[in-house]
Amino acid sequence: MRIENSFIPVRGVGEATERKLWTNGVTHWDEFDGRVVGPTVADRIESFIADAWTYLDDGKFDYFAETLPASSRWRLYENAREETCFLDIETTGLDATRHDVTTVSVHRAGETKTLVQGGDLTRERLEAELEASSLLVTFNGRRFDVPFLETCYDLDVSTAHVDLMYPCRSLGLSGGLKRIERDVGIERDRPDLSGRDAVRLWHEYERGDDTALETLVEYNRADTRNLETLMDLVADRLHERVFESVVANSE
Repeated sequence: MRIENSFIPVRGVGEATERKLWTNGVTHWDEFDGRVVGPTVADRIESFIADAWTYLDDGKFDYFAETLPASSRWRLYENAREETCFLDIETTGLDATRHDVTTVSVHRAGETKTLVQGGDLTRERLEAELEASSLLVTFNGRRFDVPFLETCYDLDVSTAHVDLMYPCRSLGLSGGLKRIERDVGIERDRPDLSGRDAVRLWHEYERGDDTALETLVEYNRADTRNLETLMDLVADRLHERVFESVVANSE
């Protein structure tokens, strides 16, 4: 599903009205001709579409992230796929005021980079990675990864953001990332490792074990690569449930 299929960013258009538009053949901005809805809402839709094309052409997905309900931001993915940054961090604890970020992995356009504390993990590098991305995808990143980075590196993360935990829940997929991966059949080379192991591995590295850092980095990188696989799966399932099923039933 693409952004151009969406009408719910418009004030006064909820999911029921959007489905009504779709079932009446208005499945794309280009197909809207003022019918189906009343004149006031029609004016709002026409005004939104005029502005939205400009934002979309400019790649300003943060505009749509602000106008779409949080539960529907997965709709941004198809348009922003090539510029999507899958991000995951590892830390020494859960409190950003007392603990440190140890590694940050970003996966974009088939390439994975890992920044390491004491080396290339800097505010400038993080800003550069975010600025190169049109969409940010995390798991529980709204509550953990993003606030942690903002606190520790004095960042203001404004990149359009899809936290996969919430669309997963809407599909009945609950629990942490590792559990959901198992539930949908996504495999890992080291399924035995957990977040607690990530803390242990960092401390072992601090004591001089370079192999521990290699294991930690691979664990962190696997998170981001698997986020892409999970995002693809979630987007496909929600596209079928939210859009395709409605359009198919109207034909």
